[in-house]
Amino acid sequence: MSSTFESEIKTIQASDAEVFAVLSDLRNVEKLKEKVQDKVKDIELTEDTISFSVNPVGSLSLKIIEREPNKTIKFAADKSPIDFFVWLQLKQVGEDDTRLKVTLKADLNPMIKMVAAKPLEQFVNMLAEALSALNYK
Repeated sequence: MSSTFESEIKTIQASDAEVFAVLSDLRNVEKLKEKVQDKVKDIELTEDTISFSVNPVGSLSLKIIEREPNKTIKFAADKSPIDFFVWLQLKQVGEDDTRLKVTLKADLNPMIKMVAAKPLEQFVNMLAEALSALNYK
């Protein structure tokens, strides 16, 4: 059964091209580590992957599987107890005004969903908040 979790829409004071340029190479989000270190541990970054540990889930790895310039970056779970996808969606609404939404889609059975829904909702909102606070200029 597919479940979808969406973050609140965040505002970033940069163009969609500037935001995409940073987020499409995960090595550029090194600064993200300090913003989430109280919730996420052991963060490792390459151009296409991010690996980390989060309680109570454990170790996870995400890999970029698709880039649509200035619009979308799609990730798939690489090492995870459940299969899921994460999208970073960008929409420029004005000069230096880009909106960001994080969406997570996972196949969860009803029992797992009961336990995982709240942490997954918190995860997408925490990620959107952290990404919106990065410096894109």
